[in-house]
Amino acid sequence: MRRMSRSLSITSLSGLSLQEEDDNIPVENLLLFEIAWEVTNKVGGIYTVIQTKAKITGDEWGDNFFMMGPYYEHNFKTQVDPCDPPTPAIRKAMDALTNSGCPVYCGRWLIEGSPFVILFDIGAAAWNLDRWKRDLWDTCGIGIPYHDREASDALIFGSLVAWFFKELTDEIGEEQNVIAHFHEWQAGVGLVLLRSRKVPIATVFTTHATLLGRYLCAGNVDFYNNLDKFNADKEAGERQIYHRYCLERASVHCAHTFTTVSQITAVEANHMLHRNPDVVTPNGLNVKKFSAMHEFQNLHSTNKSRIQEFVRGHFYGHLDFNLEKTLYFFIAGRYEFSNKGADIFLESLSRLNYLLKIHKNDVTVVVFFIMPAKTNNFNVETLKGQAVRKQLWDTAQSVKEKFGKRLYEALLKGEIPDMNNILERDDFSIMKRAIYATQRYSLPPVTTHNMLDDAKDPILNNVRRINLFNSRNDRVKIVFHPEFLSSTSPLLPMDYEEFVRGCHLGVFPSYYEPWGYTPAECTVMGIPSVTTNLSGFGCFMEEHISDPAAYGIYIVDRRFRSADESCNQLTQFMFGFCQQSRRQRIIQRNRTERLSDLLDWRYLGRFYMRARKLALSRAFPDKYEMDTLAPLQAESFRYPRPQSVPPSPSASAHSTPHHSDVEDEDDDEPYDEDEEAEWDRQNIKTPNVMLGTGKTKQPEQNGN
Repeated sequence: MRRMSRSLSITSLSGLSLQEEDDNIPVENLLLFEIAWEVTNKVGGIYTVIQTKAKITGDEWGDNFFMMGPYYEHNFKTQVDPCDPPTPAIRKAMDALTNSGCPVYCGRWLIEGSPFVILFDIGAAAWNLDRWKRDLWDTCGIGIPYHDREASDALIFGSLVAWFFKELTDEIGEEQNVIAHFHEWQAGVGLVLLRSRKVPIATVFTTHATLLGRYLCAGNVDFYNNLDKFNADKEAGERQIYHRYCLERASVHCAHTFTTVSQITAVEANHMLHRNPDVVTPNGLNVKKFSAMHEFQNLHSTNKSRIQEFVRGHFYGHLDFNLEKTLYFFIAGRYEFSNKGADIFLESLSRLNYLLKIHKNDVTVVVFFIMPAKTNNFNVETLKGQAVRKQLWDTAQSVKEKFGKRLYEALLKGEIPDMNNILERDDFSIMKRAIYATQRYSLPPVTTHNMLDDAKDPILNNVRRINLFNSRNDRVKIVFHPEFLSSTSPLLPMDYEEFVRGCHLGVFPSYYEPWGYTPAECTVMGIPSVTTNLSGFGCFMEEHISDPAAYGIYIVDRRFRSADESCNQLTQFMFGFCQQSRRQRIIQRNRTERLSDLLDWRYLGRFYMRARKLALSRAFPDKYEMDTLAPLQAESFRYPRPQSVPPSPSASAHSTPHHSDVEDEDDDEPYDEDEEAEWDRQNIKTPNVMLGTGKTKQPEQNGN
């Protein structure tokens, strides 16, 4: 019998005191498959999970790691390098399906790590649908309605996966064991069929968000306060998704190991799916992708300048606020008005505008809403603004060239030019015409595009309600960009990563967010963000950081407070941020960036290792044993509260903001980034350190 401890096996991260594992999983005797609808097929957030995690999993498993998904010809041609599978057993299993009229394709996915992918042609196998529907009904008592195309495709996919694994396990016998990790209900059909047919495979099932949770929250139900009151069968039936709910619930209960992506989703799954998760597997990022080699502060400055150029054009004629004293906030994601928290964000912006005005604050806040909606074209007024800005720039450059040439010629003659005569009358006429072109008799538009249903758009309706129309006396300005960002856009030519780096604060006050990649992406790029205790990311940060706000992670309480109280809390967070000096914001960004190790798959991948080990010990108890009661070393460590300058102006010597391009000379509060980072590393509390069994690894110093 092979005993497996819960120790973790990958090299420790900076400051995270985690020991090497003495008895690793014998990957040479195992095959690992991850099955998801999003493999090479970008649909939602699960695509980001499996894509970014591929390298760390591939490093651990080598050529024994495979990903499985549906075959789409265009995706296969553009994202996959076709090749033969590395083992004869997999080749034979693929041939068995292909020779029966169900083509299977293999190749290397062209992402970091280049994992093997095995893709099943759903369309070519659709002739089996009626037979497989009958098999599912006979086996599980779950019927698939003829009109539900998505569920039918999921059944075809699951049946092909189960067929493939049956062929594979028959071929390899007991030489190797197989672990199959299924993501979401679309892939879970295969898990249910495998267990019902008693195929010898260790199975893991991960739900990234429950089906019923998504539907209920989309209907503006008070979800979390009524979790114990919902009749899940009744609610699913009323929404005509009972068959999908049954497939999801069957997948959860058939899996050897059940995982969710966050503690808040674990609570939800316990009530909706009636099983408590065995492991919480938080979502990570490939932090190396965002690593700026300690230049993230410079990247912030560079990209902020590009955002300022857009603002100069968008607000031409009303540019009576100082861009050096302007902060850029943003919210981004799917256009789910209530789930993403856009409702309380807008209400909080109205209250923030009031506070900034009554305190006569000279800070201006420009807020971007990056949420795709139905549009028919760019707003003419917005395009005109960028054209006017460009024309003004060209005019200034033309006059500057003439001025420079005349100044140069005068100096060559040894003369000091007469400044009253160095510009000719034509130059003044050109400048006057340029100034006249900037006159504007309407307010800068709230939206950059023409909305197809302007009268019913929830963001625009709430902007009308709170009366934030970008008027001169408003300290909060709103720009609704109803398309995802692109570097080829004529309005705001920036990629999403560049835009995020140029902003000061990301605001994501979500009501339903099983994880939350947007604040996580902000964190690894050193940009502070607002999240909530109803998002998986917010719960994770609360658990791992003693004082999240000190590190630029503001967590709004939406679980135990009323909507009005949550609005007030969010308003105070934003108002406090506006009062910070430039130096305090720089310090806070340094601290935020230091949290990136927390979100790296090199650390979070360990929780997936734990889930696989648990599945092996349950599927093959005679071969693998695991101490399920031992504490996981990766749990319960906490970043300490910073020991130096407070991030909030309330504890600072300054009560009003300072804005300059240099450090505040009169700010004599001591701060050393390297010293504070080292202090953080030495004081991170982990079970190892608390038990006195681990030694903290000392990494290279961070020079940010």
